[in-house]
Amino acid sequence: MEKPWLKNYPPGVPAEVDTKQYQSLVHLMEESFSKYAERPAFKCMGKVITYRETDALSRRLGAWLQAQGLQKGAKVALMMPNVLQYPVCIAAVLRAGYVVVNVNPLYTPRELEYQLKDSGAEAIVVLENFASTLEQVVARTPVRHVLVATMGDLLGGLKGTLVNFVVRKVKKMVPAYNLPRAVSFKQALAEGGSRTLQPVNVSSDDIAFLQYTGGTTGVSKGAMLLHRNVVANLLQVEAWFQPAIKGRNTQQANIVCALPLYHIFALTVCGLMGMRMGSMNILIPNPRDIPGFIKTLSEQPFHILPAVNTLYNALVNHPDFAKLDFSHLIVANGGGMAVQKAVADKWYSSTRCPLVEGYGLSETSPVATSNPVLATEYSGTIGLPIPNTEIAIRDDDGKDLPLGEPGEICIRGPQVMAGYWNRPDETAKVMTSDGFFKTGDIGIMDERGHTRIVDRKKDMILVSGFNVYPNEVEGVVAMHPGVLEVAAVGVPDEHSGEVVKLFVVKKDPNLTEAQLMDFCREQLTGYKRPKFIEFRTELPKTNVGKILRRELRDKKVA
Repeated sequence: MEKPWLKNYPPGVPAEVDTKQYQSLVHLMEESFSKYAERPAFKCMGKVITYRETDALSRRLGAWLQAQGLQKGAKVALMMPNVLQYPVCIAAVLRAGYVVVNVNPLYTPRELEYQLKDSGAEAIVVLENFASTLEQVVARTPVRHVLVATMGDLLGGLKGTLVNFVVRKVKKMVPAYNLPRAVSFKQALAEGGSRTLQPVNVSSDDIAFLQYTGGTTGVSKGAMLLHRNVVANLLQVEAWFQPAIKGRNTQQANIVCALPLYHIFALTVCGLMGMRMGSMNILIPNPRDIPGFIKTLSEQPFHILPAVNTLYNALVNHPDFAKLDFSHLIVANGGGMAVQKAVADKWYSSTRCPLVEGYGLSETSPVATSNPVLATEYSGTIGLPIPNTEIAIRDDDGKDLPLGEPGEICIRGPQVMAGYWNRPDETAKVMTSDGFFKTGDIGIMDERGHTRIVDRKKDMILVSGFNVYPNEVEGVVAMHPGVLEVAAVGVPDEHSGEVVKLFVVKKDPNLTEAQLMDFCREQLTGYKRPKFIEFRTELPKTNVGKILRRELRDKKVA
């Protein structure tokens, strides 16, 4: 297979990296705990924990989990924003021989119940702010062990107490909940401290993460990311970053982790790659608080900042952003959604550090392509395949198309998932006989090996880097007794790239937009909720009765 991209690789980036340096993420993390023991590993709300402390805390928590009788391979759900407990939990779960199931803490009860049942999660660690959601569904799930964490758990005595008081009593961010069999995070650490973490033989072919995604269809599925998939991807990304990192006198790179760790982009590029490099991850619990975010950035040098276009746009348009010191910034990489030229240009003029667009999916751990990290001009492409990665542009019959021809972007490499959890039928739809993953995105590769996305084969809506599947939204809205028919499409939005728009045929003539919005608020997490609702007397359909979303979308009516 021709690989035109290799001729255009940046100097210092190899075509192949040794992705078998580690048997598992456990070996990688334990090497870092030893090698960087005294270095700060994670910082949140002014509190820093070192690699040595992360090692000790994760040992204690892992020992507690093992003491509950969970067998190797058990699924443990994590439902938290970016707080210090999150990386500790990831390390603990993996070291104890279990599988991490990342859960969006803003899920509605319906969404949470589905994911816990589908994954078969037997345990969950939840921040108390979201415990009331869990309370509503836990009895109908396989979960038998509940750990409840608080914002202040790892912030230290007086500070932790004060933060918890403010969160609970002043800001009233913790709705009342009743989980009688739950154990506090601190209690689990205390009990685990009197036990020893039993070594588990974790192999490269064991599942590390069940990363939930709609894939190329609307049913949420767990992408099975094996230890070797994720190890490969963080080593691939590290190699791609080398031209920017090399030559900089940076004793320790500080990574800004503003994207949530339950999102695959932050999980790999911030949390895990940061551990591999001995970096300090600066955890941002609420990146929507732009003034607070900028204040955090002002407190220390920052070197690597992965984010989505929406967040970069919010930062560069805030008056205080220009006051920051960008002299240490090495890499700003955009993913999760398309980087807009206006944002990339403004970012570069403000920081003198290029905003580098990449591309990937949950199914590819996630990074598959990236623009060169030293490129200073906006390319409008998703860049070149990273080391060990092949991109094929194929037609509907699976045949490779010549350069310059649009076709489905297909990816092969060591970072590609093992398949969807308990969904061999869905796996078969997206994996080819020669090992390529079919992305559902339509792209064109040029003679330099750069790929430009031109369309989506699937009807997915991309809201600020999060996938929204029309099937799920439509299924929820159709449950409303006043709705006869519904179609969900994405329409352009200057802030989030796209937003959800509903086209609805009423069953109840008295149904109002406000009633339907309230219903969606109860059933769908924020980014999945419609921003616009248009009532119609009928929806366009094929001759067999299938609603033509594309026809509605092409009108781009907002």
